Amino acid sequence: MAMKSTAILALLALVAAPVSAQMPYPAVEVVTSEGRAVIELDRPKAPITVDNFLKYVASGHYDGTIIHRVIPDFVVQGGGYDVDFKARPTRGEIVNESGNGLSNEKGTIAMARQDNPHTATSQWYVNLNDNKALDPNRRRWGYTVFGRVVEGMEVFEKIAAIETGAAGPLPAEVPQKPVLVHSMRVIEYEATQ
Repeated sequence: MAMKSTAILALLALVAAPVSAQMPYPAVEVVTSEGRAVIELDRPKAPITVDNFLKYVASGHYDGTIIHRVIPDFVVQGGGYDVDFKARPTRGEIVNESGNGLSNEKGTIAMARQDNPHTATSQWYVNLNDNKALDPNRRRWGYTVFGRVVEGMEVFEKIAAIETGAAGPLPAEVPQKPVLVHSMRVIEYEATQ
């Protein structure tokens, strides 16, 4: 009976998910205090990472977070802290999928992690430049790219122009004008893949 109940719950969760979230290239609308962007995810090449990201989106984890790290001509990073610099609780770490053939090119989104390659949880970044040094090579793991900005890249470039410095517990690279992520939602969007 417990197995049957679990199967029914899993089916209900799948049915309740937006149709676009089940697609190979779901799209997520990102609404920030600096504007709106749309990110198209690449489930065929990064299935674990995309599904992990979509779970955070569906739970509202990113709503009310801040962009906490900006390095001009490099990355804009968010997904970890609220406006008071309190770390948002995360689920478990995920397997690194950086060998999926996607590169840290300008306009792509990838997972932030610690030195250990399999430590990504909720934090993400958008590449502001072609950052090939973040790609894997024969000697080391890279940072997993799992999608790309298809609308609103200028929003991330606008964020990158904000002066940075220390704030909260972070010693540097924090926008001195707070940048809020109001919401992230899966939306209907015609895939460009």
